[in-house]
Amino acid sequence: MNSKEIIKGIVDGGVLAVIRANSVSDAVKMATYANKGGIKGLEITFTVPDADKVIEELVKNKVDALVGAGTVLNVETAKLAHSKGAQFIVSPCFDDEVNEYCKSVDIPYFAGCFTPTEIYNAMKKGVEVVKVFPGSVCKPSYFKDVHGPFPHAKLLPSGGVSLDNIDDWIKNGAVAVSAGSSLTAPAKTGEFEKIVDNAKEFVDAVKNARAKYAK
Repeated sequence: MNSKEIIKGIVDGGVLAVIRANSVSDAVKMATYANKGGIKGLEITFTVPDADKVIEELVKNKVDALVGAGTVLNVETAKLAHSKGAQFIVSPCFDDEVNEYCKSVDIPYFAGCFTPTEIYNAMKKGVEVVKVFPGSVCKPSYFKDVHGPFPHAKLLPSGGVSLDNIDDWIKNGAVAVSAGSSLTAPAKTGEFEKIVDNAKEFVDAVKNARAKYAK
């Protein structure tokens, strides 16, 4: 798959699951159960110990989802993730070297931005979908405001996304949503299987909101 096909797969799926865990086994379980609930985008953050091994195992097991790496802060990490099968790279900020590397191997780079200047500069450098982070700091209406001067900006909120506000994010122009703790919370008590139900609710919430606000 090329970059555009991968982006389409994640956007069509509607939800990008952010996987943070204390071990490889827990991360694999969280990602697997999220996928069983219908989530087609799995972001394995490099705050997970041996995150590259999580990516490698998910890819080896042929999980029915696009698997990528998150919290990527430098090109060395991006290269390691891609060598293990990562199909996209996510950062909390924009890094030019990471951006250029992703272009060279034709995978998407979801760069984290917050201000209109950062969003504009990332798009100018070829970032097709901008991760707006931290989403918990801005209101969904921020997306509507940004789309005033940048109507074609593809924005993905990360941080603060929950079932309670997905409708507002989609209403205000989010191309998809990124969800972490609000999605994977059952893992904290070892109830990994409950992530399946959470995932179904997130996917349905995006689907319903899209149908509601379809132009």
